[in-house]
Amino acid sequence: MEAQSISVDKSGDRVRRMFAEIAPRYDLLNHVLSLNIDRYWRWRTLRILGLKPGEPVLDVCTGTGDLALSASKRLGGSTEVVGTDFCAEMLEIARQKQSKNLPTHGHLRFLEADTMRLPFDGSAFQTVMVAFGLRNVSDTDAGVLEMMRVCKPGGQLAILEFSKPTWPILKQGYDFYFRHVLPRIGNSVARNSSDAYRYLPESVIEFPSGKQLADRLRASGLQDVRWIPMTMGVVTLYIGRKPAQ
Repeated sequence: MEAQSISVDKSGDRVRRMFAEIAPRYDLLNHVLSLNIDRYWRWRTLRILGLKPGEPVLDVCTGTGDLALSASKRLGGSTEVVGTDFCAEMLEIARQKQSKNLPTHGHLRFLEADTMRLPFDGSAFQTVMVAFGLRNVSDTDAGVLEMMRVCKPGGQLAILEFSKPTWPILKQGYDFYFRHVLPRIGNSVARNSSDAYRYLPESVIEFPSGKQLADRLRASGLQDVRWIPMTMGVVTLYIGRKPAQ
């Protein structure tokens, strides 16, 4: 696969430090800055994926665990769901959420792990997913290949990520909000030394979206790749299947 050119600093230490600093305010800002639509994006993602009891699920770059927690609840707490992230401070918040309703999340666990070096045997999970995290992996292609490695043959990979709207009026407003409004709100509420909420729009603008990302997923070996825009293209869900053999 063609290597991704990186202009935004996505070095592991920088990204880990950045998320550690904003972890206490991360959930609040996600809901406020997305006008609470992020909850809908995750709900719709899980509905489309059609998770089934007894088929294990992995959520990489899980952050504070919202997608993994929702998957565990949807599966009734009876199916193995694992959330991984390399930021311990984010995982601590995820575990606090889990502890509030342990019966619902009895088979959910959170592990500290790098998405490019997952601590699992190959073909361990029926569904491997990531929400708003793949663009933070320093090597996108390596992250996708590692997700594929731990996915069962015939299983599905799902990537929920910000994308760039194409409708002109929305695109202009989106660009202004992402470049000027979001960084000011984010960095004023969750003060940090890493300028995290300026990094967010920069990483979104740089990251491939739509057909460009779908083509890279196909190049990685995924089959039946499709992408589903949400909220007029503000975010996009990408789904592909690992070959059955």
